[in-house]
Amino acid sequence: MTIKSNNGRPYPKLVLSETLSVAIETFRSNKTRFMLTSLGMVIGTASLILVVTIGLSGKQYLLQQIQNVGSNMMVAEFQGGGEVSGSQASADLLTLDDLDAVRKQVPGISASSPMVELHDRITVPGGRERDVQILGVSWQYLYVRNLDVLAGRFFEGREEEARDKVAVISQTLAAMMYSSQNAAIGQQIKLSGLPFTVIGTFRERVNTFGQSEISEDTILIPYTVARFFTNNNSVTQLFFSVGDSSEVPRATQDIAAVLRSRHRPEAVYKVSNLTQLLSVAATTANTLSTILLLVSVLTLLVSGVGIMNIMLATVNNRIREIGIRKAVGATNAEIRAQFLTEAILISLSGGIVGILLGLAVPFSVRFITDYRFPISGWSVIIAVAVSSLVGVLFGTAPAARAAHFEPVESLRYE
Repeated sequence: MTIKSNNGRPYPKLVLSETLSVAIETFRSNKTRFMLTSLGMVIGTASLILVVTIGLSGKQYLLQQIQNVGSNMMVAEFQGGGEVSGSQASADLLTLDDLDAVRKQVPGISASSPMVELHDRITVPGGRERDVQILGVSWQYLYVRNLDVLAGRFFEGREEEARDKVAVISQTLAAMMYSSQNAAIGQQIKLSGLPFTVIGTFRERVNTFGQSEISEDTILIPYTVARFFTNNNSVTQLFFSVGDSSEVPRATQDIAAVLRSRHRPEAVYKVSNLTQLLSVAATTANTLSTILLLVSVLTLLVSGVGIMNIMLATVNNRIREIGIRKAVGATNAEIRAQFLTEAILISLSGGIVGILLGLAVPFSVRFITDYRFPISGWSVIIAVAVSSLVGVLFGTAPAARAAHFEPVESLRYE
């Protein structure tokens, strides 16, 4: 004769399929209790998915902003030293010949530009004067610095060779002087007494807040014209870019080597790029994501305490059932497996629902906007693993308690 439980199920030795079947039947008979217990896992797992998604999105945005400045860009400038008899006038400054030498000797250079920096005062509407920064650059400066031309165009190589007096002004300057970007095109600006025709307006793709060579009041003119406002052939900086960002570290070293070989040994030249900044930004974003991920895991662990509490209560409510199973031959291992399976199912079912909710948010955004949130498959794997682990960790104690009940005492329990 096979002894049956109150719901008519027999109590034979349980195999895995029967263990799962009994666990599911237990859930059905206590739906509200187990749904509320798994709610913590739902929230924690959804938070984990969203935290990883937000972290990846922040990292992607940050790296994109830096790359918009010019991730393939390298800047060379004179740092000091190399003066003859301590005279600054005889300092071993960079020249246009250095740019030509680098282009010939360093492979992979896709664009380059010299830069000379000048300052002047111009008259703005209302009769007031305003200090402006004038940068003499090459037509390739547009591509090296990844500038955004808002209206008109950038000057071309033929205009640079012909020394045409043309200018491209900043977005802020155009708005302040001419009220709009398009209205600025064709206007005349006097620089050092010479009239320059405005042929375009520009802006940096990322606001560097004055931390780059470009300011709000910057005017770009051909280098061939700007050099006649100076008393020598030196340049302030040399700009270079390569086609592949992976070539930046190698090209940076090669440029520095070429410059050192062309100048006095005691002169110091700095060749910088954004590679290190990209690396620091990526590391910072990863660290922040890891911290937020740990907070989400902590939430899952807290919900695990709730699972342990409900499983202990379940064990107390099913002591007679445990006694009957042991009386018909169920071993401690089988009883332990039964309650551990139930704990894992509570945790894992809540985790799966949380994963679906966590993925639903970034996917739903794709139907509203063109932005694509990056979704990590690892976050799903981690969520499933942590959910299962929480069930094992916090289900072990209740399962062990159930397994150690004596059959006779369990049968007598009221």
